[in-house]
Amino acid sequence: MKFVANKDDFLNGIRIVERATVVKGLQPVLANLLIETIGDNQVKLTATDFDLSVTTLINAQVESEGKFTLPAKKLGEIISRLNDELIKLELNGSTATITCKNSKFDIIGISANEFPQIEENIEETDCMEIETLPFTKAIRQVVSAAAGYETNNLLSGVVCQVNKNILEMAATDGNRLARVREVVKNTSTDEENPFEMLISSKVLAELSKISLLTDSDIIRICKEAKKIVITVDKTKIITRLMQGQFPKYNQLIPQSFPKEAAVNKNDLISALERVAVMVNEKNSIVKFEFADNVLKLSGDSPEAGNSQDKIDVKYTGEPLAIAFNYKFILEFLKIAEAENIKIQLNSPLSATVFAPDSDEDYIYLVMPVQLRG
Repeated sequence: MKFVANKDDFLNGIRIVERATVVKGLQPVLANLLIETIGDNQVKLTATDFDLSVTTLINAQVESEGKFTLPAKKLGEIISRLNDELIKLELNGSTATITCKNSKFDIIGISANEFPQIEENIEETDCMEIETLPFTKAIRQVVSAAAGYETNNLLSGVVCQVNKNILEMAATDGNRLARVREVVKNTSTDEENPFEMLISSKVLAELSKISLLTDSDIIRICKEAKKIVITVDKTKIITRLMQGQFPKYNQLIPQSFPKEAAVNKNDLISALERVAVMVNEKNSIVKFEFADNVLKLSGDSPEAGNSQDKIDVKYTGEPLAIAFNYKFILEFLKIAEAENIKIQLNSPLSATVFAPDSDEDYIYLVMPVQLRG
């Protein structure tokens, strides 16, 4: 195998696929990228952790064909430090030689025969194409509300539905729920039936990052019973669909709120971050007290002391004291693209909804924490 590639193309390709590598795994080859020539002018890069596989194509001048695997981290470090020139990679036995002007590296790899086979093809009978920007924006708005990846249950996934020209995406970890609706161009192959999927939040988070490294305005998604293939420009993401019944999340959202507050987003972020300095990190609880157009925030830690802060809000209802895990609120505030935030309230133990004070159909429901005493 021997080829010449542009540094930026090569490095960008590495950055895209290395997200699927396994740094500390039972199979050392999973920390490597599979590099294989495709015809005379392309090189394909592949990485997998078995749950997630990513492939991408880069332009190259192929002098001799072949395939081999190299350590993703080390290869990325080498390429990133080379001059902005053409890079030549040549395979000699179990070593790849990388040269660029006066720089030369010999890097030891593993045979391509040890790399897992990746099945990229899928019967394209259930597919849709969706605009990249609204889709990835929706991902960013909901993905933080999913349960941690290590839980390996349905709540670590994100439910996604496209019905005619409405994209709806939602995630919940049982303590909070994020739901967003976006108007999109309907490019589904079947306009009569909604396109639905339950997919790992980890995969969607990686897709959002990968999309920033590509130039495509469209994301194509094809699925079958257990697998899904997401195509962005010259990159493919292959993963399994999650199986099971996701909670009927829309039923969890209260239909009415007798109390509502309006607050400047940046004021609330600053006040929360100040109060959080003295919060017990085991429970991350901050108390919110609404009364007479003022929001009082307070936190305490038996070992450290306590903190208080006040900010002006629009609130004229009955006084209300309620407590939350402040980290949940901060995650929402730092994602919301609005100057002001609505806080819709019922009682100290009822679900509270945080939402941008705009036409955007994005809500973030948080269950409160019971106050002691």
